[in-house]
Amino acid sequence: MKHISILVPQGAILGSIEGPRLVFAEVNALLQRMGRPALFQIQLVGLSHDTRVCGGRYTVAADLLLSEVARTDLVVIPAVDGDLAQALEMNREFLPWIVQQYQRGAEVASLCMGAFLLAGRQCTTHWAAANEFRRMFPEVELREDRLITDEHGIYSSGGAFSYLNLVLYLIEKYAGREMAVFCAKVFQIDIERVSQSAFVVFNGQKAHEDEPIKRAQTYIEENYREKITVDQLASMLALGRRNLERRFKKATSNSVVEYIQRVKIEVAKSSLESTRENVNEVMYNVGYTDPKAFRLTFKRVTGLSPKQYRSKYHRETSVAG
Repeated sequence: MKHISILVPQGAILGSIEGPRLVFAEVNALLQRMGRPALFQIQLVGLSHDTRVCGGRYTVAADLLLSEVARTDLVVIPAVDGDLAQALEMNREFLPWIVQQYQRGAEVASLCMGAFLLAGRQCTTHWAAANEFRRMFPEVELREDRLITDEHGIYSSGGAFSYLNLVLYLIEKYAGREMAVFCAKVFQIDIERVSQSAFVVFNGQKAHEDEPIKRAQTYIEENYREKITVDQLASMLALGRRNLERRFKKATSNSVVEYIQRVKIEVAKSSLESTRENVNEVMYNVGYTDPKAFRLTFKRVTGLSPKQYRSKYHRETSVAG
């Protein structure tokens, strides 16, 4: 039987504690209905017997204290809310225990912004926290497009309820595809989702102090219909091209060209969601003239073609569907 330790951090989001517990428990329930032994021993593990979560609205009772768990097979780190640096500090006592369990052979899974407590070599988190994550953990490779990462027994999930996809991923690994599909049907989870790109809202990365780069970002955002070149921006800012590219990448985590593309695609997404313009009209309005290049860039950024995106998110289309 696999022992699963679902941590109860201070400031945790209640759903990311109870959600995994429910789904893992459903596996046990099905196996028992089939006359087979349960697969998981699921326990909530905290720094104290009672922990306030969700801004103090709820109290979660732990089954065990951290000091009472000598060995486990899977550590689940739920999402935390509020000031993430403060949440990390409040829950720092968990960290050496997590490292110790991993060194003893346990696997570790962070859910959404639980990645701030995990911060492995590679991970994903909620797209809205991506900039803050990069600032706090510059040495970690953040894959914000990924719904799930899996690296040497360390797992992470993307934003919000996508943690359920990671739970299904682990159930498939431990109990097989058939069991994972059954749980997907019970909890109505789209098991085939692999990317959170379609959900990302690009607001620009301006939480930095490089004023010339901020001016470049503003210029791009205000002139997205135009054909903007790196050389043009460098001349405008009186910077060398290489210096501009280096500083832009450091400040925004995007190259200049990537930033221009993401700004254009964000405007295109908004048009596809809210207007009746056809795809070519949307394309021209954001400064593209090559339909193939537009489709390829749109799909690379969002994970969907323009038509698929409209079908999924345009209000009239989705309601009619």
